[in-house]
Amino acid sequence: MQPATNNQAATAPAGQPGGNGQQGENNVIKVSVVGAKGRMGSHVVEAVNNAQDTQLALALDAGDDLTAITPDNTDVVVEFTVPSVSLNNVLTLIGQGVDIVVGTTGWTEEKLAQVKAAIAQGPRPETQKVFIAPNFAISAVLADFFAVKAAKYFESAEVIELHHPTKVDAPSGTAIHTAHGIAEARKAAGMAPVPDATETDGGSRGQVIDGIHVHAVRLRGLNAHEEVLFGNAGEQLTIRADSFDRTSFMPGVLLAVRKLAGDAPAGLTVGLANFLDL
Repeated sequence: MQPATNNQAATAPAGQPGGNGQQGENNVIKVSVVGAKGRMGSHVVEAVNNAQDTQLALALDAGDDLTAITPDNTDVVVEFTVPSVSLNNVLTLIGQGVDIVVGTTGWTEEKLAQVKAAIAQGPRPETQKVFIAPNFAISAVLADFFAVKAAKYFESAEVIELHHPTKVDAPSGTAIHTAHGIAEARKAAGMAPVPDATETDGGSRGQVIDGIHVHAVRLRGLNAHEEVLFGNAGEQLTIRADSFDRTSFMPGVLLAVRKLAGDAPAGLTVGLANFLDL
């Protein structure tokens, strides 16, 4: 566990709530980071230290005791770890009574249901806030939003996500979220299934998510990228979002932190679009 550094937060005075949506002294949000030594977590620590309205409370990583995080020392926790441990981390933090921003991917409907159940049975069932984002890059969130808007106008739709080769899950949480959104928009519009006469492909047609083919590329030199392809007879629309550096995610992370410390609704919220004026 790393102690607070720049913009040092320390622990709120005894009896003074630091969590439950209430900011610490001087309206500064006390933020703890879980996964602080990871690729994303280290950037979150830096962003929290550099922002004027946030202070680093605790920086925890693998092997550290998450029960060190309490409403007395933390307003919002940011969790950026790996899919294999993220659910347990979130359930533990819900039990600690703190609000949570989750950037780890790999969330399924079953896992989200466990989070909702934990909130209902936790110490703050009426006020607990948990926010999970498939992607924090504003460009990716907008691309996803535009894709859902465009979906009902095109007969064909496919998603291609491209990432660095050290990413552990495929397809990405962003691509899965995009595919679900496209499928829901097509269903609402009463559209027929995407046309595809392929009989055998050996897996080359990608994973099918709600009827939408999703393809994953892992390539050295890439960071995080997504293309959504739409097609009609004689025309094509491509929506693409590129994040060239992990710093592109930090404005979205800080936006989520501020919303949870402020007027975000209680319960589970999924997707940064909920916090944007779209």
